[in-house]
Amino acid sequence: MSIATADPFAWIDAAAEQRRSAGLVRTLRPRPAVGDVLDLASNDYLGLTHDPRVTRAAADAALRWGGGATGSRLVTGTTELHAELEQELADFCGVEAALVFSSGYTANLAALTALTGPGALIVSDALNHASLIDGCRLSRARVARAAHRDPDAFRAELATRSEERAIAVSDSVFSVDGDAAPLAALAAACRDHGAALVVDDAHGLGVLGPGGAGATAAAGLAGAPDVVTTVTLSKSLASQGGAVLGPRRVIEHLVQAARTFIFDTGLAPAAAGAALGALRALRAEPSRAERAREVAHALSTGLLERGLAASVPDAAVVGVRAPSPEAALAWATELRARGLGVGCFRPPSVPDRFSRLRLTARADLTDEQIAWAVDLIAETARR
Repeated sequence: MSIATADPFAWIDAAAEQRRSAGLVRTLRPRPAVGDVLDLASNDYLGLTHDPRVTRAAADAALRWGGGATGSRLVTGTTELHAELEQELADFCGVEAALVFSSGYTANLAALTALTGPGALIVSDALNHASLIDGCRLSRARVARAAHRDPDAFRAELATRSEERAIAVSDSVFSVDGDAAPLAALAAACRDHGAALVVDDAHGLGVLGPGGAGATAAAGLAGAPDVVTTVTLSKSLASQGGAVLGPRRVIEHLVQAARTFIFDTGLAPAAAGAALGALRALRAEPSRAERAREVAHALSTGLLERGLAASVPDAAVVGVRAPSPEAALAWATELRARGLGVGCFRPPSVPDRFSRLRLTARADLTDEQIAWAVDLIAETARR
């Protein structure tokens, strides 16, 4: 019997109704260029998005190199500006080489797919970011999930290895509650089993390590021959794009083998220019990294003192538990109406299925703004 229907997309209506009934509908909300809401929702950790050094660098790059990269990196999409950004990223993070991608997502896909494949093992933290999960799925390698932030669990999975190649992969700072991975212990587990370590430092670069050089540098792993780091340019570096950092031979291999590098248009010059401007601003003002961490701790401490279930951050992200998806959305909506923007994370964005507000600290926030935000979040809390 045929199961064909007159409407091939009827299933979308059913899925939409399920989301509505579960309180999981997501909505696009265009924002103005300059608003009157205090921003604790963006990933602008260093407060550089509107910094004249960044915006001027973006504008100058667009005027010189044009609106787009014009092609893939291997054809016409690599400018002298891209090469300059890659060199300065590598120098800042203490690695041999860097390769810039159009996003942090494509950088993660590149690292996982090009460094593994059939006949390889990937051991992945159970709470890794979606881009790492997708990279694992696309890799065609055998994938084992290790318990969250548990080096012994990684060791146990690596001990089952029969494959010729193996890597372990983890976020450096997990994006929901801001907890950090034990990178030094993970690297030791990898070395005991002849595996490489891939670290997604999206939320560590600019916030952790000496002068904001990242979580890999903070763990003493910068420049290690068996460690590869991926970063995004869209958080601390106030732009867009991503990069893979590591040993030169790894980077050269990605140029030859990473599909998201070979077949994707290069990063727009304006974005490359903005990232380079932000990187130079951070190098000139390394105290911004420490200030971002101070702001996060002040937010967390204030909310905990008021009896809220806030996480204790290792970097610049603070999670605040809500009793339900509906309550989280209503809480965030009321805060926005009263002048405070926060993130609202609900399933499936939260791997533990607990909805929460997500607060992202910014280095340019004042103590008065922090206190006001804590008071308002506590006053409007859904208990």
